Amino acid sequence: MNKKEKSQKIISDLNNEYPKVNVTLDFVNPLELLVATILAAQCTDVRVNIVTQDLFKKYKKIEDYANADLSELELDIRSTGFYRNKAKNIKNTCQIILDKFNGVVPKTMEELLTLPGVARKTANIVLSNSYGIIAGIAVDTHTKRLTQRLGLTDQQNPVKIENELMELVPKEHWHKFTYLMVEHGRKVCQAKKPLHDECILKEICPSSTL
Repeated sequence: MNKKEKSQKIISDLNNEYPKVNVTLDFVNPLELLVATILAAQCTDVRVNIVTQDLFKKYKKIEDYANADLSELELDIRSTGFYRNKAKNIKNTCQIILDKFNGVVPKTMEELLTLPGVARKTANIVLSNSYGIIAGIAVDTHTKRLTQRLGLTDQQNPVKIENELMELVPKEHWHKFTYLMVEHGRKVCQAKKPLHDECILKEICPSSTL
């Protein structure tokens, strides 16, 4: 079985196991998703959703973030970790969106990548979930870990992993692929102790025999 055949087998099996997976961040518009995804770096979606319950009530418009007192914004997001850098990125990103994009979260990969704190993972999540634009595959920690363990890639750089996956995964599955990886990573293929005996992919996973 080559890598392309393996990727299709993985998608088929995980689709049967998790038919309704989707993004687990709470949001109602592109701005909220952009902010939530920036906060989700090195933080769980569960924690981010707890924080944004109050954050999105306090900061309703892009101007609210752009004009925010930085110290106050830091306190509002403190429990997500790396809060100083995240607060600075959110404030600066929203100011740039006001200045260069008429207050509208950009709809292209190229434009999103000009924003502080936004790499391809964040851009892919915003584009696909807010605008239905599929520009690539969001490579988060789960996607990186699982695709390495499954033998789909030996790359370490997320952009290189994404490029390799885009060659293996049919485009119609690019959006859902990430969330299949996330769900299986949380429930079975955990970082510290993967549950090999419970894994539906163990027959095709090289790491299951290690």
